[in-house]
Amino acid sequence: MYPIDLHVHTIASTHSYSTLHDYIIQAKKNGIKMFAITDHGPNMIDAPHYWHFINMRIWPRIIDGVGVLRGIEANIKNQQGEIDCNQSIIDELDLIIAGFHESVYVPTNKIHHTEAMIATIASGLVDIISHPGNPKFPIDILAIAEAAAYYNVALEINNSSFEYSRPGSEPNCYAIVEAVRNANGRLAFGSDSHIAFNIGKFEHCIRITNKLNFPESFILNFTPRCILDFLEQRKGKIINEFLDF
Repeated sequence: MYPIDLHVHTIASTHSYSTLHDYIIQAKKNGIKMFAITDHGPNMIDAPHYWHFINMRIWPRIIDGVGVLRGIEANIKNQQGEIDCNQSIIDELDLIIAGFHESVYVPTNKIHHTEAMIATIASGLVDIISHPGNPKFPIDILAIAEAAAYYNVALEINNSSFEYSRPGSEPNCYAIVEAVRNANGRLAFGSDSHIAFNIGKFEHCIRITNKLNFPESFILNFTPRCILDFLEQRKGKIINEFLDF
């Protein structure tokens, strides 16, 4: 059981089906102590307006005992590693995830994908790379894992990739876990939930990391303090409401 989910979507991303309130109810049922709302960045076709991200300041930090992180799943836009996240949005966020989505970055080739992802990692803006195992965007996994470890950026193992979102991801995810382990890097688990019932579903992530003996202390979802310390280290920002988590 991992009590943190770092990748969920609400109805603000209009191909999703649950509200923040829905997630709180289901998080308590599923034993989740903290989660991040990471709706799609503004360049996505059905993404929320950028005010959605700026106005996250009105959310309570803790709702019915469950901690809520303010996040985004931004889009990698180009070879330079730019993301669709301006400074006004960044200032309001606790967590920035970024990844490739076909509607924003059309797949090209392994060299281009690798260059773009490393540039994003090196930018200093992004905390986690989402679903890097997507077979539609082949990458140099060893180079990405080494860059992520060097810049203290986590690579995500995305549970939904194994079920319906990105068929064919499993071999790449095995290779990513192994490469991150060897580079002494960090992993993040994400349910990539688009409906509240799936929050905290990590069975495929756990199956792979257990098989490859990946150290739990290097998984950001291990405890609330793991993700909070990681974010504090990266951003130099302490969230006072979470001091007791």
